[in-house]
Amino acid sequence: MPLPLGNDPMAVRRRIEALEYLLERAVTVPGINRKVGLDAIVGLVPVAGDMISAALGLYIVWEARNLGMSKWQLARMTANVGFDTLVGAVPLAGDLFDFLYRSNSRNLKIILKHLDKHHPHTRIIEG
Repeated sequence: MPLPLGNDPMAVRRRIEALEYLLERAVTVPGINRKVGLDAIVGLVPVAGDMISAALGLYIVWEARNLGMSKWQLARMTANVGFDTLVGAVPLAGDLFDFLYRSNSRNLKIILKHLDKHHPHTRIIEG
């Protein structure tokens, strides 16, 4: 299903949820049944991979800014991305950290809390 291009809260919610899924849970690692995404996979490439992951994480923060979220929430989200990028840049240990720490999932949780409070019509009820 194509992603919506609008600026309305529902379109933003769908884009952010899709990007978070792609970055954090797109592929299941065989043998350990753990889901990983492009953030952990691209992070294996030194420097460039971490910069790409950071840019995609900051895109989520930019979408949150467009929703009118508070500066405090945006600062927390930026700190999540920054922490993930800094620690993820450490060779080997950073790759393991990327496997375990999901900054984009944390940021999605912050955004969804905001959307549920300020735009309740965007909630998706799954049965």
